[in-house]
Amino acid sequence: MTLFRKEEIAELSNPGVVSRQLLTPDSVPEARVTVTQVRLEPGAVQPRHVHENSEQFWYAESGEGTLLLADGAEQPIRPGDAARFAPGDIHGARNDGPEEFIYISVTSPPVSFEKAYTNRKKSLG
Repeated sequence: MTLFRKEEIAELSNPGVVSRQLLTPDSVPEARVTVTQVRLEPGAVQPRHVHENSEQFWYAESGEGTLLLADGAEQPIRPGDAARFAPGDIHGARNDGPEEFIYISVTSPPVSFEKAYTNRKKSLG
């Protein structure tokens, strides 16, 4: 059993986007998934990207977002909605609402997202 206290959880960030690294290969080398909580401020965008060798599952917790998909396609995502992206699927997100858009992401096999973000720090709670 591994318990992660909130002050021990690393946060990766880009302007308007914070990714709390709940379970990663960096924190538990034998982990079989990466689990993150992603928070987008109003108007923030997580650009379209792809994971060639991992599938990813997103569960929307709060706020309003738009999934940014291949070929310029877009789909709204709201609290309680979930989306699965197969390996190689193009995906991203934009916060279209007046409040923070928050979702949980599960990636398997696990991926370290360190290179996708410009800032890293421990969570302050």
